[in-house]
Amino acid sequence: MHRRTTGVSRRTVTKAAAGAGLAVLFGARTAAAVGSRTVDVSVSSAALGRSVPVRLILPSGFGSQPTLTYPVLYLLHGAHDDYTSWTRETDIEAFTEGRDLIVAMPDAGPTGIPTAWRGGPDYETFQLKEVPALLARDYRASGVRVVAGVSTGGYGAMAHAARHPGMFTAAASYSGILDTMAPGVPTLMDAIVARENLVPTSLWGNPFLNLLTWRDFNPRSRAAGLRGTALYVSSGSGLAGGTGDWLPEALESALWPSAHSFTDTLALQRIPVTTHLYAGGGHSWAYWKQEFTASWPMLARGLGVPQ
Repeated sequence: MHRRTTGVSRRTVTKAAAGAGLAVLFGARTAAAVGSRTVDVSVSSAALGRSVPVRLILPSGFGSQPTLTYPVLYLLHGAHDDYTSWTRETDIEAFTEGRDLIVAMPDAGPTGIPTAWRGGPDYETFQLKEVPALLARDYRASGVRVVAGVSTGGYGAMAHAARHPGMFTAAASYSGILDTMAPGVPTLMDAIVARENLVPTSLWGNPFLNLLTWRDFNPRSRAAGLRGTALYVSSGSGLAGGTGDWLPEALESALWPSAHSFTDTLALQRIPVTTHLYAGGGHSWAYWKQEFTASWPMLARGLGVPQ
């Protein structure tokens, strides 16, 4: 659980370096202001057995309107990255200026796969129970949530929403891994895990011997749980129609069949989804930033805030 700091008042007011905004930090174990409205909070996680960072962007009037509660936009990072990626690669702090919402960017470990690992860390519980509990208790978060992610974070957005129906009003995936059992995708997942010097079977076990576990964590297999959630899925064909930037285009190509099998399953089950499946494209922020902007009207409706 999130431990309260001793020796300070319950409401600790931290001024950002720029002096522009106030972040009211209720009992954070460790918190540091990194922008006018952005703070990094270290959460003591029972699910992970260690302290884990979450970056938050607070509403402009958070410190001056102590009775308001706020919906939460969860943004999930991709593989071989961390919780700082959305503020590093996008203008999300400026984009949300003046909007009454909290942005939460929880870490998902070096692979960026926010799941319950086989006999290992449980990033699903961390992101879906521990972080929301912290936000509700210390940052006046309401029960309204949407989630969006890139790459393995796109997997997380759809897997979280599918495995926990009703928790999110909307979910968006940009170049996400949406059918983990599509041809070639288990090998790709293994490669992501192995690149971080982890044993591939430490994720969900062997994709053949532990088929039921792989299926249980597969967004496509759990698609029925997405009924009633507003959905946005974008992905590119990569090398086919690409510009010659071969590595990000090759990665995007590898996920093209996965995106189609996922959206085809939604269609078969008559679950509405907004799709942008485009020719070319690469597995990079140049495309993901555009897709976030395109999906924002849907996310804003889910949050109940103006577009």
